[in-house]
Amino acid sequence: MMVPYDEQTIVAQATPKGSGALAIVRLSGIAALEVVTAISRLSSQKKLSKLPSHTIHFGWIVDDHNNYDDHNNYDDHNNYIDQVLFFIMKAPKSFTGEDVVEISCHNNPFIIEQIIQQAIKKGARLADPGEFSKRAVLNNKIDLLQAEAINELIHAQTQMGLKQSLSQVEGTLSNWTSQLEQALFKALAFSEASFEFIDEEMNFDVQINDIIHDMLTTIVSIKKTYNYQQQIRQGIRIALIGSVNAGKSSLFNFLLNHQRAIVTEVAGTTRDVIEAGLCKDGNYWTFVDTAGLRETDNVIEQEGIRRSMREAKLADIILLIYDGSRTLKTQENTIYEQLITKYQDKIILISNKTDLGRTPSPFLSKSISISIKTKKNIDQLEQIVVTKVAHLFDRIESPFLLNQRQYKLIMMLEQKLVEVQTMLCPPIRYELLSHHLKDALSLICELTGKSISEKGMDQIFHQFCIGK
Repeated sequence: MMVPYDEQTIVAQATPKGSGALAIVRLSGIAALEVVTAISRLSSQKKLSKLPSHTIHFGWIVDDHNNYDDHNNYDDHNNYIDQVLFFIMKAPKSFTGEDVVEISCHNNPFIIEQIIQQAIKKGARLADPGEFSKRAVLNNKIDLLQAEAINELIHAQTQMGLKQSLSQVEGTLSNWTSQLEQALFKALAFSEASFEFIDEEMNFDVQINDIIHDMLTTIVSIKKTYNYQQQIRQGIRIALIGSVNAGKSSLFNFLLNHQRAIVTEVAGTTRDVIEAGLCKDGNYWTFVDTAGLRETDNVIEQEGIRRSMREAKLADIILLIYDGSRTLKTQENTIYEQLITKYQDKIILISNKTDLGRTPSPFLSKSISISIKTKKNIDQLEQIVVTKVAHLFDRIESPFLLNQRQYKLIMMLEQKLVEVQTMLCPPIRYELLSHHLKDALSLICELTGKSISEKGMDQIFHQFCIGK
């Protein structure tokens, strides 16, 4: 289904909001050059609309172009809004495929708002979220997968996520889906030929089966890495779990290098989940401080403990901490044993408070002994975490990242291909087989944006920021 194309000229701030050195206001559309010409004055005294593409020009944004005389003189500096640079990119050699002008101005919200309002007065309208990228897709400058990759690139939380998003902008995922599409066209051709020559007992069942088998194999390999791909996209989640006063909040603050959680001698100080993050070794680590695990009649504390157990499930890595200077109660031992059994692969067991002495524990041989107070073995603990994070990323062999929309469509494609595979058992109804192959092709077209509803397209691009 073709998405209607809005030919209005659009304008929006393309850089993050807030004060700073520079910002960019972007216009795109058939009248972009005329709109900017109407609100600008160039130091060269030339009209911007007459200048060549892919050139940069110094000038001013003005709020009343009617003060120009026949010789293009403009001396009333009181009407200047800002000194700017104009970047001209004419169709079709631009990001959107339309005429594009980008205005580099000083990053003051009042300046930016005035520039946008002047453009709107001259016929532009404010862009919808993601509308510049949407126009790039509709003008076949990029496909939908590449547009989504641009959004992923902007929001990447890890170095690997950044690298893979950039790779997808350059077309790795698009090329993979193109190969699937070509394979399906080939299978469809074999099916149609088998139906056409059914009386001559000419069929290509083996060839079709081989194609479907190869497609399913590659889809299964991608599916296996999907959960790990989310770690690339969102970063690593590290939960600090343990009994009350084991030192979770102290370790949390130390790892973040600032006082984020309240630390006291009173048991049960932390009653809710506290999150904070930092960038380390090219990845984004989110540390989660949780309520201490113990029996309690306090309703608020009970809810905090329930949230702690939920965080243990959500975490990629668990720092399971206990007070090594005292003997654990029977109930504490039971909780720790349950957590170790359930989450063995992602737990780092930590015996804290070794500066106060060490008490025999069933977990001691499996633990790293530290003292947050004296900083004993803290460096070794950090290295263990770094190694475990690296091991998580070693599992990820997928050459690209899938978002939820893409993953859902690929799972639907897998289901359709399995149905096709079951239909290859005699007697084969080739007309029905071809119908299912066409359904599979439709899913790929929806994946790449070749065939998608206007509502579906809008839902995707409304997740983008305005100006992108």
